[in-house]
Amino acid sequence: MGYIGFLISAVSFVFMFVALFPFLGWLNWFLAPLVFIGLIVSSLGALRGSGRVLGIIGAPVCLLVLIVSVLRLIAGGGMI
Repeated sequence: MGYIGFLISAVSFVFMFVALFPFLGWLNWFLAPLVFIGLIVSSLGALRGSGRVLGIIGAPVCLLVLIVSVLRLIAGGGMI
């Protein structure tokens, strides 16, 4: 589970930078739920056996991306 959580966090981290461009803020509406799922999967992976280290790395990355995407939605009025 840690591998999957880390993969979700890595993909969402890349999309976070794309969503920071003007007029691409709508991407955060898709990014926030994906990151929330990645945070749950990474946390479960950090608590269980295989891929534990990747789960520990993936959880804070997902949390960072979630905070940035929510702040971007607030700053852009939910659209921009």
